Amino acid sequence: MLSSRQRSKLAGLAQEMEPQIHLGKGGASDGVEAQLDKLLADHELVKMRFVDFKESRHELAAELADRTGAEIVRVIGNVAVLWRRSHNPEKRRIDLED
Repeated sequence: MLSSRQRSKLAGLAQEMEPQIHLGKGGASDGVEAQLDKLLADHELVKMRFVDFKESRHELAAELADRTGAEIVRVIGNVAVLWRRSHNPEKRRIDLED
């Protein structure tokens, strides 16, 4: 569980990122889940834009976070930011220690 300080730090880091995933007509398909899982493993922090399904973006973000073992940092507008600590200590890029 992320603290508010950790969420704030992650949201600040994500602010300068471009969305890496665009969720369109296919919705939260297995392909999107696999792509998200790979991006989380490689980068830890992922920004996702909802092109379709804008009215259910909170539910879809929560579903994808649950399916990939990630945490939702923030959902603002049509963008969701998800984070998952890398299992490999050598690939960890983000230090959340207070």
